[in-house]
Amino acid sequence: MSTAPIVQGNACATPEHTHAIITWRLMPLLLICYLFAHLDRINIGFAKMQMSSDLHFSDTVYGFGAGLFFVAYALFGLPSNLALDRVGPRRWIALLMVVWGVLSTSMLFIQNASGFYLLRFLLGVAEAGFFPGILVFLNRWYPSSRRAEVTALFAIAVPMAGVVGGPLSGFILERFHDLGGLRGWQWMFLIEGAPVVLLGLVVLRLLPEGFETVSWLSDEQKQALREQFAREEQHKSITRFAGIFRDRHVWLLVAVYFAVMLAVNTLAFWMPTLIHGSGIASDSRVGLLSALPYVAGCLFMIGCGRSSDRHRERRWHLCVPLLMAAAGIGIAGLLPGNPLLVLGGLVVAGMGASAALPMFWQLPPAFLSDSTQAAGIALISSFGSIASFLAPYLIGWMRDATQSASLALYVLALFIALGGLLVLRTPAAIVNPY
Repeated sequence: MSTAPIVQGNACATPEHTHAIITWRLMPLLLICYLFAHLDRINIGFAKMQMSSDLHFSDTVYGFGAGLFFVAYALFGLPSNLALDRVGPRRWIALLMVVWGVLSTSMLFIQNASGFYLLRFLLGVAEAGFFPGILVFLNRWYPSSRRAEVTALFAIAVPMAGVVGGPLSGFILERFHDLGGLRGWQWMFLIEGAPVVLLGLVVLRLLPEGFETVSWLSDEQKQALREQFAREEQHKSITRFAGIFRDRHVWLLVAVYFAVMLAVNTLAFWMPTLIHGSGIASDSRVGLLSALPYVAGCLFMIGCGRSSDRHRERRWHLCVPLLMAAAGIGIAGLLPGNPLLVLGGLVVAGMGASAALPMFWQLPPAFLSDSTQAAGIALISSFGSIASFLAPYLIGWMRDATQSASLALYVLALFIALGGLLVLRTPAAIVNPY
């Protein structure tokens, strides 16, 4: 897009100014929503130690239940995103948030494995359309050359959920334990799930449907966005629904996203347990130390997004973080009883996994037209969610079978590294912004 200013009265609106207005208007609300979405997804990792003891869950039961969320996510991601296009993002996202807030809060009533499995599955159904739906929403506000930084800004909610959720969950587990007849893990689901219902109502009130409907962009700014999106559409290779399933690049991206999700969810569901297993006994200390990889991830992912937009390069900015995640997870498995080595590996893995998630989502819109983005992004997200099921289940099964997670961590690290190398099979001329 040309950077020539657009004159409106006494104001001078450059594309940078338009970009800044949109970001300040949309991002605070979306960031808070996604922070709670990821917190409600991963708080089961902090609940594990108390909940498994109280309900007599094995690591296999926990891993299977944690992973069932992503089975539902895979099954319902595509229909949910198609519903978003039909109903509209404001109403659909608000509905999803109210439902998942109720379900997440209801986790406090779990009494057995069956109830655990059912609620985790239903929570996956409710959340299936949220993240891919928000990605489609953002892609309709920002040109491709500006998406890496803004997607990183939105996805910073993933490591921020760890930064906030680790200490918060550890504090609740310890200080609220047996208060009012509820266990610490029950209080945690109540305190972290109930606010989402209210937040969903805020979304219904405040989230705009698209840039065409808002009053805070001028006609000139809207026209500039229309022209930029029209130019980008001319370069898209997938313009029909059937083409999503036939294009080899889509299936290559599914394989890469599989690796991204292995990295993200290995940390999300097992980091507290790995830190605890290294010799850290206190729930509050485990929570605080769990925040460190996410703090490093927040800083690294924003820097990576800015670098990618500045250099107009996507492939290496995804490949390198995936290789970092693989190396860090492998290091964490070397000496599971050494807290310094485990935490060091998790910090490296946290940086890589945090940056890989937003960087990956710069690739699909390079192939998918506006009319196929909702379905294409949902398809990739849904298939990639199979990895989100396998990561917690594989580690849980390996821990029960061998009393150690190391072998599972090595296998996961290998698959993540292979995914990083597959990134380089995507054509640079297409995925890099022009």
